[in-house]
Amino acid sequence: MYLADSRDAPAVVPQRGRRWAAVPGTVLALGAVSLITDVSAEMITAVLPLYLVSGLGLSPLGFGVLDGVYNGVGALVRLAGGHLADGGGGRHKAVAVAGYGLSALCKPLLLVAHTLPAIGAVLALDRTGKGLRTAPRDALISLAAPPERRGQAFGVHRAMDTAGALCGPLLAFLVLGVAAEGYDAVFTVSACVAALGVLVLVLFVPGRPDGAGIGRSAVPSGPLRAPALLRMPGVGRLAACAVLLGLTTVSDSFVYLLLQRRFEVPAQWFPLLPLGTAAAFLLLAVPAGAVADRIGRRRLFLLGHLALLAAYGLVLAVPGGPLPAVVAVLALHGAFYAATDGVLAAAVAGVVPDTMRARGLALVGTGQALARFACSIGFGAAWTAWGDGPALAVATAGLVISTPIAIAALRPSPRRTA
Repeated sequence: MYLADSRDAPAVVPQRGRRWAAVPGTVLALGAVSLITDVSAEMITAVLPLYLVSGLGLSPLGFGVLDGVYNGVGALVRLAGGHLADGGGGRHKAVAVAGYGLSALCKPLLLVAHTLPAIGAVLALDRTGKGLRTAPRDALISLAAPPERRGQAFGVHRAMDTAGALCGPLLAFLVLGVAAEGYDAVFTVSACVAALGVLVLVLFVPGRPDGAGIGRSAVPSGPLRAPALLRMPGVGRLAACAVLLGLTTVSDSFVYLLLQRRFEVPAQWFPLLPLGTAAAFLLLAVPAGAVADRIGRRRLFLLGHLALLAAYGLVLAVPGGPLPAVVAVLALHGAFYAATDGVLAAAVAGVVPDTMRARGLALVGTGQALARFACSIGFGAAWTAWGDGPALAVATAGLVISTPIAIAALRPSPRRTA
């Protein structure tokens, strides 16, 4: 695709025998927190789309707006979380605790929110917590890991996080099957699990990363506006490509609704669809992180979007397809996340100084999330106006156009190749 940028390639190739020994304790502790928290979050995510669309009769456009709010609010707050975490000499853990705690408090509120405005408000508050915690958490991971192993560190964290995403829908499925009150029981169990995640964070994640100071830059701390960050070498291009590709990334909830409708998946099996994505993500996250450290994180980030393009094409090409087609789409969807989620964070960490790490991660992540917010609204509107097939065809065409543009934008100049 292109030669790896020297800033994006590892300084030292990791030795195979020391692969797991190199994973810092901070990364493992944060992975445990994310695992527990994702069990809680994905329990709700697994049942919410079908509950809102089939149970409350929400239109695809209405769901697109709500799903966009669910993700867009967190994206905006992420900037504040990054700024607060970098300030005062580094308050990464304190800001992360505030974010995880706020999200945990929202889970029991779903027990009393029975109207769309109330549910929307609770979801927005929950995403506020996610926005606060994401940048400081990723900054702690990047600061704890040696630069040449950052892709692997993010891969280990994302694998543990995804283990929670794998268990969450399964637990929701089991609770719905045995509990008399259905959705309320799911929300109650989710609240208890979320509280456990906050407790683990407070007790086991150190305030200062194990490897804090690795590769520390002499750039002074202090206020730094977004334009100044974007002018740093490499940051602007990464941010622009994340936004461009995010505009054609259909949200997970819509992907599962598309599979349920176009492949005629029975409604009672809907909560299990996220398991396919989570299983592929879990299996591929650590290998993808190691591969990214070897071949270049930007390259793998772009290859991940080719996997997403293949998933879109399969949904379009095989409507009402057999079970293997559903499995293939979910596997490609999980491969997309394995090749992009932590890999993008590792790529950003490689071009942003330590003292600005959380702000840089927040800036790029916010741009990507806002682009996906716009995609949710646009996709929901297209589905409502034209149907699910034409809406997905438009998203696929957009991804076909934007991927070569991103490849060209991230191609390094000859003097920076390695």
